[in-house]
Amino acid sequence: MKKIIRTIVVDDSKLVRAILTEILNSDPEIKVVDTAEDPFDAREKIKKHNPDVITLDIEMPKMDGIEFLKKIMKLRPMPVVMVSTLTAKGADITLEALKIGAIDFVHKPGHKAKDIESLAQDLIEKVKIAANANLKAKDVVPVKSKIPGKVRKASIIAIGASTGGTETIKDALTGYSAEGPPVVISQHIPPIFSSTYAQRLQRDIGIKVTEITNKTKLVNGEIYLAQGGAHMLFSKSDAVYAYPDFGEKINKHRPSVDVMFNGLIPIYGSEILAILLTGMGSDGAKGMLNIQRTGAHTIAQDEETSVVWGMPRQAALIGAAKEVLSLGEINQCLKCVKVIKK
Repeated sequence: MKKIIRTIVVDDSKLVRAILTEILNSDPEIKVVDTAEDPFDAREKIKKHNPDVITLDIEMPKMDGIEFLKKIMKLRPMPVVMVSTLTAKGADITLEALKIGAIDFVHKPGHKAKDIESLAQDLIEKVKIAANANLKAKDVVPVKSKIPGKVRKASIIAIGASTGGTETIKDALTGYSAEGPPVVISQHIPPIFSSTYAQRLQRDIGIKVTEITNKTKLVNGEIYLAQGGAHMLFSKSDAVYAYPDFGEKINKHRPSVDVMFNGLIPIYGSEILAILLTGMGSDGAKGMLNIQRTGAHTIAQDEETSVVWGMPRQAALIGAAKEVLSLGEINQCLKCVKVIKK
């Protein structure tokens, strides 16, 4: 019998607390043990119930969710799922919450039945993922490694990630060389969030990051992020171009890592360096196996440094990853990648 995930819902809106509570209690593996209307109320109830997960509203009176999250992560680290508004401001604050230590986020529900219905499955899934997430992964110093980076050559670097990926991608690419090949990234993220994330990533690592919203030429030393809600595909003429594709979801995702990985093979073949980072599910594993079969090098993140060891674990299980490395080792590897000279 699975352990029941004991949850506290923190939100200043009585209606939202009721909606989230009803959704979570509808799943037999989750029980909302209490609700709180502000961080001070939540603090006492966390002490009383010692929950497995809390859902936390970002905008609240007395103390906002970000300040409360900082206190939680400092004094009593625990899995937190943020409840965020679907706006540019909400996106930036939510990404800050992920940086501080939140596991994931869901959109604040509207009052329409279809909004609540679309939220329900997402919320339940993310609370379950959070309950089993590796909080210690966030304590690992990412840029230090026991082994020096091995020089590898590639014409393109392709990175896939999901839960925990926004910060992990940043840590993996810290110190990336402007003389390296182009980097293409598919991170499971909503549309308005991907634009904000591209801006934050560029600011954090000091390398040009372009969100693929139209046909874009790939240039060495630059980074390209799939638009939220769109796959990233590629074409070749005078140069290689990335472009968005709004086809069906693959593996429940758009962008899908598998779509990106498979789309690179006809153009780059064995000259791809493919990396699969933290995330729930299996998206990217089969595409990585196809890349590996071309003779290209493939890397999966290890369990210890993954917030959720799902996607990289699946890649390792099916033999798609030639190496399973820590985040620090991946960072060292990326610093040493050289462009294949034609």
